[in-house]
Amino acid sequence: MEENLMPVKNNKFVYDEYGNTIEIRVNARGVVVHGNNYVNKGTAFSETERRDLGLDGSLPPAVRPLAQQVKNSLKKVHKKEDDIERYIYMRSLFDRNATLAHAVIATDIHRFMEIIYTPTVGLACQQYSSMFRTANGIHIYPGNIDNAEDILRRYGHRDIRVAVVTDNQGILGIGDQGAGGIAICLGKLMLYTQGAGIAPWHCLPISLDVGTNNQALLDNEEYLGWRHRRVTGSEYVKFIQQFAKAFKTVFPHALCQWEDFSKQNAFAVRDAYLHDLISFNDDIQGTGAVTLAAIFAAMKIKGEKIKDQVYLVHGAGAGGIGIAEQIEAALIENGLRENEARRRIFTLDSQGVVTTDRMVEPYKAKYAKNPVAMNWLQESGDNALLETVRHGGITVLIGTSGQAGCFSREVVEAMAANCERPVILPLSNPTEKTEALPRDIYKWTSGKALVATGSPFPPVEQDGRKIRIGQCNNVFIFPGVGLGTLASGAKEVLPSFFTAGAKAVAELVSREDLDAGILMPRVEKLKDVSTSVALAVGLAAIRDGVSGPCAFSRFKHNNDPERLKILIEKMRWEPQYLPLVPV
Repeated sequence: MEENLMPVKNNKFVYDEYGNTIEIRVNARGVVVHGNNYVNKGTAFSETERRDLGLDGSLPPAVRPLAQQVKNSLKKVHKKEDDIERYIYMRSLFDRNATLAHAVIATDIHRFMEIIYTPTVGLACQQYSSMFRTANGIHIYPGNIDNAEDILRRYGHRDIRVAVVTDNQGILGIGDQGAGGIAICLGKLMLYTQGAGIAPWHCLPISLDVGTNNQALLDNEEYLGWRHRRVTGSEYVKFIQQFAKAFKTVFPHALCQWEDFSKQNAFAVRDAYLHDLISFNDDIQGTGAVTLAAIFAAMKIKGEKIKDQVYLVHGAGAGGIGIAEQIEAALIENGLRENEARRRIFTLDSQGVVTTDRMVEPYKAKYAKNPVAMNWLQESGDNALLETVRHGGITVLIGTSGQAGCFSREVVEAMAANCERPVILPLSNPTEKTEALPRDIYKWTSGKALVATGSPFPPVEQDGRKIRIGQCNNVFIFPGVGLGTLASGAKEVLPSFFTAGAKAVAELVSREDLDAGILMPRVEKLKDVSTSVALAVGLAAIRDGVSGPCAFSRFKHNNDPERLKILIEKMRWEPQYLPLVPV
């Protein structure tokens, strides 16, 4: 077999023809072996490995296999007092032994996702400086941006395939977190590994630290970030340009996922590099796609077409407009012209319905409505949401506003008056910011509403049965988009990839769940969902003419769907210890 070797400092990863790691050749000996979290096996080193790698005597005599290590680690996790302590333990475990950490997470992805990502990661961002233990990823700031290319090259030995990149300003529902925003990147990349099987050594978290306007951070003597107010205007644009140029030079075939930029920068940065980098913005496009997946599933239940619905997105930030964009793309694919599609999409922000007589940000403008055609707007005042639902004939209501409880009983009942089975998606998170509680929506519509949420909720009892609440979680989309893009050799990430991914997610909602009114798959099916999304994305890349040879594999799919499917399945890494070969 021809070997594909990738040096990793004192080690070399050996890949099979699909680009999956099959063994690690280790040059180091003794404690250095322990110090590499991609190589370290802890107490699972075999007697032979201990002897050959200079570890004999440095570990207790008994060999504890991975399965036993997982059980032992789970006991420690359960003993922690709260989820932030569990988060700290899991991050420390990853920093010691990445394989073991991912094996632990895989035992209960639903539970551990709440620990390594939302909602706990929000606290991790806020407490980043005070609980800092080990350096992870890259911090680029105005003091080193001129050396960005050299900094990135230090990680070339890891054969980087996916980078999650944030400027730290639009973190979850908590805003500007400065250097702490890199915790989001760390969490997202762990989900790339869990969902898409992209090995942790191929993942790179990057913080673009352009300062912070969070005064509490600037005043905190423990703060580890660049202690300045945020760079803006042309200086910010130049900074992003320098980074993008360096990234493309060093990692020309890697995927760059933009993450948690402020709404004013999210669209500008995404659009500026649509064709220059293999990139997308998860807050815009991932959110849009997973919401569209819920809508596709709802249409299966309703027996109706998406082009016959009328949509209202309450909250016109990056996520809300991203949803509107994805709905528009799907409507056009279903036969509507652009102007017809946009007529069916209302957007509403803090000032009411977005209309053409208002000065609005460019990314909102395309969904602005002519107020002359909506005379009821003049009298709606603070009731803009309710009146738009009533007079606009809304059948799909989507919340991204962060305004807790704004989907009131009146609003929900107005939705029920518009159609037999209204689709109501309160997507704001964390939980305390949700627009309506699922149990209330079911109560106010006598169980007829079709509901999915942004935050996790317990099942709701309705008419003597328990209904699982589907979660519109981006994790159903971005790992599969990443894997499909890489496997297909796509030169860019197209909007059609997200429509294809949304359809794939909706297809994996079981018939039983659809009959119960459930709109999303179970998180426990993440691997299956990610694989299906990856194949759908790869096929879209072939169909739309942007595919090519996979840069990370010798196996050529040749635009053959069956070969592409084989590649996607075979290039996945699973959390099992690899053979270590001393050299």
